[in-house]
Amino acid sequence: MLTLTVLGCDGSHAGAGGAASGYLVRSWTSKTTVWLDAGPGTFANLQRFCDPGTLDAIVLSHEHTDHWSDVSGFVTAAHHTLGWTRDPVPVLAAPGIEARLGKDTEGILDWRTVGDGDGADVGAMTMTFSATDHGPVTLAVRLDGDGSALGYSADSGPGWSLEALGSGLDLALCEATYTKDHEGTAQHMSGRQAGSTAKAAGARRLVVTHRWPTIAAGAVRAEAADAFGGPVGQAAVGRGYSL
Repeated sequence: MLTLTVLGCDGSHAGAGGAASGYLVRSWTSKTTVWLDAGPGTFANLQRFCDPGTLDAIVLSHEHTDHWSDVSGFVTAAHHTLGWTRDPVPVLAAPGIEARLGKDTEGILDWRTVGDGDGADVGAMTMTFSATDHGPVTLAVRLDGDGSALGYSADSGPGWSLEALGSGLDLALCEATYTKDHEGTAQHMSGRQAGSTAKAAGARRLVVTHRWPTIAAGAVRAEAADAFGGPVGQAAVGRGYSL
């Protein structure tokens, strides 16, 4: 069984008491644990759900700091408090992030730059990456494991579709930063657009995330559900999903 736990889901910056983008994906059959994006506040929440020293990989979708900056806290903890004796954690990252970190990660992180169309295996999980409609280079990812498939849009405008991650998605985790009234104001999707792309991809379930902190969650979810044609989950810190 694959599970998804939300560590943070605020769009572009963390709202009061919240955290930006970050998720914990686990295969309980193979005991594989992946930290998917590492925005501000997510390292604190990660520690609520797993021992950071047991991570099998970190996946970072793009170089905007609301998706990776808590890697810095992880490295500091590894140096000073985690009693680090294990092999480095593989980091599957879009271009540009390692150079921005500005910390010595030798012995802690094993950086591997990935791009559009690349694949990777982590334990029993298979990952496939797809470049989205977002600048800088931003990579959506499909994670297959335990007979289930999770698709994560990362950040994207409507010029990219979840269809690029292939058929058979059991759960689509798709950004829905705002409502249709804000479409075209930034390179992001509305709830309506998230619902439409998940429907086009034939996803069985949809969870929307990356909501701008001042946008009403109910409004985003309602228009996503209308476009998707079925119930839609709204990501919230600590909320979990089983595939």
